[in-house]
Amino acid sequence: MPPSNPDAYRSVFRPGLFAGQTILVTGGGSGLGRCTAHELHALGARIAMIGRTMSKLEEVAGELGDSATIVHAADLRDETQVKAAVGAVLDKAGRIDGLVNNAGGQFPAKLRDISLNGWNAVVNNNMTATFLLSKEVYLRWMEANGGAIVNVGADWELGMPGMGHNGAARAGQTNFTFTASVEWAHSGVRVNSVIPGFIASSGLDRYPESAHAVLRGVKRRVPLKRHGTESEIAAAIVFLLSEAAAYVTGIAVRVDGGLHNNARSSFYEVPDHDRSKAYNGFPLYKVPKVLED
Repeated sequence: MPPSNPDAYRSVFRPGLFAGQTILVTGGGSGLGRCTAHELHALGARIAMIGRTMSKLEEVAGELGDSATIVHAADLRDETQVKAAVGAVLDKAGRIDGLVNNAGGQFPAKLRDISLNGWNAVVNNNMTATFLLSKEVYLRWMEANGGAIVNVGADWELGMPGMGHNGAARAGQTNFTFTASVEWAHSGVRVNSVIPGFIASSGLDRYPESAHAVLRGVKRRVPLKRHGTESEIAAAIVFLLSEAAAYVTGIAVRVDGGLHNNARSSFYEVPDHDRSKAYNGFPLYKVPKVLED
């Protein structure tokens, strides 16, 4: 049955799935983080969001319409700020049952043109921040109480020509996932990754105009012949956080329409089709400008 409130998030998961839990989402002020926060809140979770820009976090908190929502601005590359942010969440909520390391950022550049500052910025955004926040949440709450961590990464296994700094960072982030899943298992902590493909999210609009043709045309290479939706990434995150994934740890789930498996194909071209129907449960979703017809 459709939800009685047309503005409610249409999740495929059961109502109240995360009732009584606090889940921390980084980068919750836009894109995948915003959508994930909405779905988790629709399933009963108390949401805490950390990001760089307080105004964006406050706007999403306003969308959620829940006075219990926690927002905190911090640079997640800075250990002191990470410690303060986690402390602030625990002071208000008293617990952190789930952590979604979604915040990140990258830019197209060839290796020969990447400065040390540019390299460090992407590695720190996408790998070091995941380590710092996961470690702090583990030490402050999950080591004694258990929990689930989901890291949002990118597909690095075939290299990442044109964004080598991001490929290196994401490889490290995924390897951290694998290692933490073993070292923290005795504490009842599960650690997994979600690897998005090309998702029609607001993050696409941050790429320079020189990348727009690639972003629009990539669906021709995707076996499902379309971009993914924010909701399809959020659904994978929700599953990995949920009790249904109680025996799942140390994996990286690709949500990419089959793109990875088609990347090396030289003797087969997927016929054009429109057979893949997108799932979009987020009523506030807007198509990124770069993909508008």
